[in-house]
Amino acid sequence: MARPPQEPSSSKAKPSDERELIRELALLLDETNLTEIEIERAGLRVRIARNVTIAAAVPAPVARPSTAAVAAPSAAPAPADIAKHPGAVPSPMVGTAYLASEPGAKPFIDIGSKVKVGETLLIIEAMKTMNQIPSTRAGTVTQILVEDGQPVEFGEPLVIIE
Repeated sequence: MARPPQEPSSSKAKPSDERELIRELALLLDETNLTEIEIERAGLRVRIARNVTIAAAVPAPVARPSTAAVAAPSAAPAPADIAKHPGAVPSPMVGTAYLASEPGAKPFIDIGSKVKVGETLLIIEAMKTMNQIPSTRAGTVTQILVEDGQPVEFGEPLVIIE
């Protein structure tokens, strides 16, 4: 009978260890300015992610047309409209976007490129794995919304195909 009481007490210690691990990872996120971190230890997998919105990337494009006072307010709704564009190809994951297969190589696509369904548009590196992002429709690439080596979020529009 001595064993059953020990097992529950050890299981009570585990949640506090888990909470401490989560606190440490959250502090590490703050210290390193990472958007997410994931670890696996002794069968326990923990992922901590900071809520990052696409709006944080919006000020740079809006600031460019600041020479015309009228252009800035009309440019503000554009990022929301781009995500809803029927030809937008959203990111299926969080990672780093690469426009070519390796540094210095020819990009998979350029503006004006004609693409077929299933053709590779770019690569997203996630957890040391290179994931090819295929075209979901045939057409012409009218906009490339990410730069080579840029971090991307889930659902963020990557390319516009019309």
